[in-house]
Amino acid sequence: MNKVIKYIFFGISLALISTSCVSSKIYEDLKDKYDSLRAENESLMSQLDGSDGNSDKYSVANLRKEIEKLNAEKSRLAMDLAASENNFKRLKDSYDALEANSSSALTENLELNRKLLTQLEEKERALAAEEARLSKLQKDLKLRSERVEELEGIIASKDAKMRKLKDAISAALTNFEGNGLTIEQRDGKVYVSMENKLLFESGSWAVNSRGREAVVALGKVLAQNTEIAVLIEGHTDNVPYGGNGPLKNNWDLSTKRATAIVSILTENSGIPKDNLTAAGRGEYAPIGTNTTSEGRSKNRRIEVVLTPKLDEINKLLNEL
Repeated sequence: MNKVIKYIFFGISLALISTSCVSSKIYEDLKDKYDSLRAENESLMSQLDGSDGNSDKYSVANLRKEIEKLNAEKSRLAMDLAASENNFKRLKDSYDALEANSSSALTENLELNRKLLTQLEEKERALAAEEARLSKLQKDLKLRSERVEELEGIIASKDAKMRKLKDAISAALTNFEGNGLTIEQRDGKVYVSMENKLLFESGSWAVNSRGREAVVALGKVLAQNTEIAVLIEGHTDNVPYGGNGPLKNNWDLSTKRATAIVSILTENSGIPKDNLTAAGRGEYAPIGTNTTSEGRSKNRRIEVVLTPKLDEINKLLNEL
């Protein structure tokens, strides 16, 4: 800067010398300005060289230290920036991976939810169908329960009637008890068993007078109970039939004896003939042993089986 001022002053002086019309006042003004600029230049140079004690902070050494400090700070900031960029990149990669995984998981969950919803709808339909089936079963069960109760009522009523019938027959045949006649009720039926000694002679199917009295007495009770089915079964022991005439065997004899009892019962017009059935069973339904005379005597018998007509019961059973 000092050289620049010198050149300027030299130029001004030259112009002043070469110009005869320049006044001394102007010259002095220029000279003062030169001196002022020169002093300012020296002051600035002193500041730059550190000669001014109040301007230590602008010394070259301090500026260099400041530059070094700034460079160190710049390096530190550059390292922090690089580290931050790396962290940002890792975070971004993690976020991208998480977002990708979340999208995949979300898609899988949506698909799973759709499947579960479909299964739930199917189960709801199945449950509704099962509830409808259960409701129908409950209605059917209620109806069947009512029919069972009705059936039990009918059976109880018929059992009561059969007990009453048994008591009536027992009263009617009291005079014949102890003569091979027994009366019992089992399985809802009444069984009247009369040994052959009360009814027939050996090898004969003709009913004797004492036996006829018993059958007629039985018929009077049956005429008052027309809702009872009457089965007359003829039975023998296992001793082969040895008589003459039209009979072939014990089976034939048991059948003719059952038919003979039916013939006497049909004489009572109060007994519906379609209530009567005759059957011969020969020696094939014994109630005692055939190895003793007492057992064979029990097996030779007429058994009257009295059964309540079961039309009402059969109807209810078919409806169950």
